[in-house]
Amino acid sequence: MSVEQRIESLLRQNLTPDYLEVVNESHMHGGSATESHFKVIVVSTHFSGQRLLARHRQINKLLADELAGPVHALAMHTYTPEEWQEEQQAPDSPACLGGSK
Repeated sequence: MSVEQRIESLLRQNLTPDYLEVVNESHMHGGSATESHFKVIVVSTHFSGQRLLARHRQINKLLADELAGPVHALAMHTYTPEEWQEEQQAPDSPACLGGSK
């Protein structure tokens, strides 16, 4: 199973999201790693009543093994269904300024 698939599986199993997108952004960064930089967009009722920091901590805990290993960077965009209805999209990731690029 790829790192991207593991991330998706863990988030689906634990957060039962209304919407989930896992984007491998490794190609946008320097170096040879192919599964090291990811962006996740998670819309879940599990986030209701939680501040942004608590949401991110929850995802960090779920993905602890991946973050301790192959994943170098993880951009997290977390929404309740009501917030997502207003936003409808997550912000674009910035261009990488480090590494060999």
